[in-house]
Amino acid sequence: MDDRKTITLSIAGLSRDLPLCRIADGVYIAAFICFGDAELTEACAREMLKLIPPEEYDYILTAEAKGIPLGHEMARQSGMRKHFVARKTIKNYMPNPISVDDESITTKGLQKLYLGSDDVDLIKGKRILVVDDVISTGGSLRAMEALVERAGGTVAGKVATLAEGAARFRDDIKFLAWIPLFDKDGKPLE
Repeated sequence: MDDRKTITLSIAGLSRDLPLCRIADGVYIAAFICFGDAELTEACAREMLKLIPPEEYDYILTAEAKGIPLGHEMARQSGMRKHFVARKTIKNYMPNPISVDDESITTKGLQKLYLGSDDVDLIKGKRILVVDDVISTGGSLRAMEALVERAGGTVAGKVATLAEGAARFRDDIKFLAWIPLFDKDGKPLE
């Protein structure tokens, strides 16, 4: 039986109970995961598309893995025929990949984000909307921005479903809702 504490999040007209997960001594995050929740993914994508006018960007880029359903659904709802996923490992189908370093609070250690040269060719000279599920420290967001710039594109905007902790004070990101960090009992730390 799972006896983890949960908090209830209301977002995009829906309500979900999110389990609290320890990330450091006495610090917990509410695990927001769209995988497997088509209703939540569709609703969040719909609302996130309202944050940046479609004429301001050419393509959407997200990072593997939790951003994939959101980026895909945003592209589908907006009628885009192509969007990009920055991968965490080099795949055999990726010709001459480029990479940047990425540090995230939900993954231990330094990792990298990769794009194949076929995607780089399409990003060059284009305006890219960077999409993420949750912005906390901003490490993954910085990595995606660096990847766009390295590919020769321009970051046209940054959107997330949730801003976590102090990320709510950033004025360079648009997001649907804020969620605090928590203690082990589920009480907000902020």
